Amino acid sequence: MVKLNRIYTKTGDAGTTGLGDGRRVNKDHLRVESYGTVDEANACVGVCVTLCDQAAPGTLEHRIGDLLRSVQHDLFDVGADLCCPPVEGEQPGQRLRVSEAQTSRLEQAIDQFNADLKPLNSFVLPGGSPLASAMHVARTVVRRAERCVVSLSHDEAATTNTECVKYLNRLSDLLFVVSRVANDNGAGDILWVPGQNRPR
Repeated sequence: MVKLNRIYTKTGDAGTTGLGDGRRVNKDHLRVESYGTVDEANACVGVCVTLCDQAAPGTLEHRIGDLLRSVQHDLFDVGADLCCPPVEGEQPGQRLRVSEAQTSRLEQAIDQFNADLKPLNSFVLPGGSPLASAMHVARTVVRRAERCVVSLSHDEAATTNTECVKYLNRLSDLLFVVSRVANDNGAGDILWVPGQNRPR
């Protein structure tokens, strides 16, 4: 159980922070950047949840909000996983690790929400409804978090759970799909017109 008694500790004033295993690293360390960007993504998802909660109970938007609220818990799991590098001989269940089941749950949600959407013949411009716009912001921050974790996995392959990369990859896909759902099931999507503003 996490217990927070003090908000400021002054231990990071010299530009270092503690990992979950007690090791201190610089605050710009790639591992810190990775779980920090996951935290930023979680905040963006929180904005989406707030917008979803304004919809009436039982509506599609409200259902999406429930799903995204559960995603926020998963993102804390991702952050906790990245914050505590696995050690040799670590036993299953010894530390909180993102699991394949969490990624599979996102895939099932993607398939469910995508079933009623028409196929696209161009890229979608980020925007549309306020909820869809917020989801596009969240999607792009999740993509950035994914890139950070990929870089971390290159630098520290033995101590980075690759399921974190898979989870973030699927989450960005899910956010894209539900952004289309939030745009009147894709009817409100604004499609990219290549070269639209080029002189003819």
